[in-house]
Amino acid sequence: MISKDKNVMFIIYVKDQEKSKTFYQEVLGYEPRLHVPGMTEFQLGDNVALGIMPETGIMRILEGKIQNPGIASGIPRCEIYIFVDNPNEYYQKTVQAGGTGISKTELRGWGDNVAYGSDPDGHILAFAYNADNA
Repeated sequence: MISKDKNVMFIIYVKDQEKSKTFYQEVLGYEPRLHVPGMTEFQLGDNVALGIMPETGIMRILEGKIQNPGIASGIPRCEIYIFVDNPNEYYQKTVQAGGTGISKTELRGWGDNVAYGSDPDGHILAFAYNADNA
């Protein structure tokens, strides 16, 4: 059984840990809770964190028993969906920090106002606002 009182961390693999740390620091607007060689962590919510690990690090940990994630660098491999007060602000931060703007804020069919961008490694960032759930 999964312990609901523990943190959950989603880890993305990146080409350049320092570059990604700086990017997420600028977009999120705060310092990581951990930044050591091989892992950077940002607390996204009470029980949710984003981990940033170099592609070479996961290859070393899993002893090369997986395909090298560097082969897919730049190809979207995940979506990080974050609820914020102002999706347009985070869309602009994404572009200014060196990411790519994909779609400015629009009301989506599921009821959220969402802006889409990507980080320097191609991971999709969705910044959402839902007035009904604010």
